[in-house]
Amino acid sequence: MLFGVVSRLTAQKGTDLIVQAAPDIIAQSGQLVMLGKGDADLENALRSMAQQHPGRVHVTIGFDESLAHLIEAGADCFLMPSRFEPCGLNQLYSRAYGTPPIVHATGGLADSVVDKVTGFVFAPATAEALIAAVERAFSRYRDPAAWDCLVQGGLSQSLDWSGSAARYESVYQNLRLRVI
Repeated sequence: MLFGVVSRLTAQKGTDLIVQAAPDIIAQSGQLVMLGKGDADLENALRSMAQQHPGRVHVTIGFDESLAHLIEAGADCFLMPSRFEPCGLNQLYSRAYGTPPIVHATGGLADSVVDKVTGFVFAPATAEALIAAVERAFSRYRDPAAWDCLVQGGLSQSLDWSGSAARYESVYQNLRLRVI
């Protein structure tokens, strides 16, 4: 399995949790590809990990929007273990590409990813909880029918505003009729 990450490399985004979980991902024959820039200590830890595990871990320090989308589209799962995330877009991009996200249950991530339906959700924000979510992803991935169901769950949910817009319009029309 290929796990993708596109993020600022900071503790707020959970990069330290990914560094801690990486040995477990590698031990299960997983691969990790990361794109981002941030805290020097985390960048150095990731570079070191990539040097220790060539062919299993690839890290690009910096940002390239085209590469970001290739990572999200080409990965089997997208890691997004943010400690707080008011909205978040990457979990939506990854679902649109058929790449189930693994997210920490916070803010917009908790609002937009349904555990085992459109991705995997974990709590608390610890390496142990992230590793448990990764193990659930590996387990689901080994069952092609179950994995396809998960991918389709993410692809089938509307990510546009049409449903919300229709509900707002209905509320507006009901209020308007009461005033008239």
